[in-house]
Amino acid sequence: MPDFFNPFVIPFCGGILALVIICFIKYYRWYKKFDRLQKMTIRKNILSWKIIPAIWEMFVESILHRRVSQKNWILGYMHRSIAFGWFLLIVFGAIEDWFMGHALNQEMGFRVGRPFWLSIFYRYFTQDVNLNFKGELLFTNLMDILLLYVLSGIVIAFVKRFFSRIVGMKRIPKHVIFDRFALFALWAIFPLRLISESITASIANNGGFLTQFIGDFFFINPGYASHIELTFWTLYSVALGTFFVAMPFSRYMHIFTEPFLIFFRNLGIVESEKSTGFTKFELSACSRCGICIDGCPLNSELDIKNVQPIYFLRDIRYKKLQKEIADNCLMCDRCVSDCPVNLESSVIRRQKRDKKELDTHDNYGYIENIQPFNAIGRVIYYSGCMSHLTPGIAESMKVIFESVGQKYWYMDEDKTICCGKPLLEQGFFNQAKELRRKNTNLINQSKARMLITSCPICYQTFKNDYTLPIEVLHHSEYIDRMIKSGKLKVNKSDLKVVYHDPCQLGRSCGIYKEPRRVLKAVSKLVKPKSEKKKSICCGYNLGNMVIESDQQEKIRNASMNNLLYKDPQLIATACPMCKKAFTHSNKFPVLDIAEIVAQNITHKKP
Repeated sequence: MPDFFNPFVIPFCGGILALVIICFIKYYRWYKKFDRLQKMTIRKNILSWKIIPAIWEMFVESILHRRVSQKNWILGYMHRSIAFGWFLLIVFGAIEDWFMGHALNQEMGFRVGRPFWLSIFYRYFTQDVNLNFKGELLFTNLMDILLLYVLSGIVIAFVKRFFSRIVGMKRIPKHVIFDRFALFALWAIFPLRLISESITASIANNGGFLTQFIGDFFFINPGYASHIELTFWTLYSVALGTFFVAMPFSRYMHIFTEPFLIFFRNLGIVESEKSTGFTKFELSACSRCGICIDGCPLNSELDIKNVQPIYFLRDIRYKKLQKEIADNCLMCDRCVSDCPVNLESSVIRRQKRDKKELDTHDNYGYIENIQPFNAIGRVIYYSGCMSHLTPGIAESMKVIFESVGQKYWYMDEDKTICCGKPLLEQGFFNQAKELRRKNTNLINQSKARMLITSCPICYQTFKNDYTLPIEVLHHSEYIDRMIKSGKLKVNKSDLKVVYHDPCQLGRSCGIYKEPRRVLKAVSKLVKPKSEKKKSICCGYNLGNMVIESDQQEKIRNASMNNLLYKDPQLIATACPMCKKAFTHSNKFPVLDIAEIVAQNITHKKP
């Protein structure tokens, strides 16, 4: 009966045991910290059809790394070859072990116990088993192919550390010492496996096309190979055990955490204003790939390279976050759109800005004193605070409403009502919640059928943070509808216009087509160098509490240079804050979409 034990398997077995225990304790503690609504959502949907797309997404993202490949195909190949290759090595190793165990049972006439570690160290423990198994040659070569596949990813990872631009990254992440320790352990696993199997192949002639060639070429003397064989199998086991023990405390915790995160999201769990156990899953699901670094305007334009989500989330996890890191962010969501794991880093950053010690209650009583407007059959027009600083936008919307015969209630005409987003961005959660509640009551009492806003920040807030029983549109969506329906007649000019995607309208809300359709109806639209999800923030926003005005101007100038790529005659935007930022440069004419449309209306109702 074959002996399937050697002391060198102990580091591997110990590492697996430690990994399972530590992960179980962590995940159980995190789940216990989910809030009541999150737990109710899980219980409601855990046995629903939602688990089917959840399982599929877990596979294509955690194993195949689809989104990473969409962002950067070289990085995608690197992550996929290591993750998917290792996964297949385990799967086919288990299948090979099962087939061989079945054949051995038939030959010996009784069942032979096969320990779980056998498939990991298969070549070592089966070199003395004399079996005429037809599939063995197929398995040995298949396992060599998979090992070569994984090693190709390790080579790319190694090259990336020193020549990042080869893989399409301007700057690579800086990892803490413990993360580097786990990284080197991971890098060592597969070369050690290759060497170990090659040495054994030179002794027992049981290797595939790769391991047998290396064993025969480098270890011609079987006696010398037998002396070092056990050493390298031990090193392979130690590398595995070391990586497994380090994994729960390093960035590689994402390997097991990301599938849980994907599963919870598919069940309907989202990040809340307050940190919960779900936040812990998000923090540990960050692989610190560094994709969020290059696109951040603070890095590319100001060389601020320690505030991106890769470092922000890491510092929270290791409990060493500094207030300035939490506050120094444009909240433009470029990193969120770039993140292959779709981590809600902006929401988590707001959590860390919590000013509960300054938060007050019973505010905004003046809103309750506003007499509700009877807006039955009308729409609500909400221009937003910044639109009052760029009055041409609201005036143009009035012209458009009159042109299509739309009755409306100008909700914030007296400049006294805020949507609450500035408070939320700065961490005044109670005040923002109170403002939302009072605004909601006012809107509901009006009995209007639709709310239209000119500010993307207000649009995002009314759309996502409020719970309104009516439809919420940005004015670009409304104008697009009016043009398509034929109610709004416009003239198409030969003016070359470039469109700037506002952060909150584009990346945060996914509104890209409507503004472009409107501009194509009234002008000749040209493309900037980077647009849509890769649009560059104007630099002026509510999110950053650290950078100075001259730094904002550097980001704005970079955004303008991006827009002027094809020599347009006019910059168009759909955000009053972006318009104000670009107008302050005094270098180029800037108009909002509503202003351009109002100037090109061909028929106005009396």
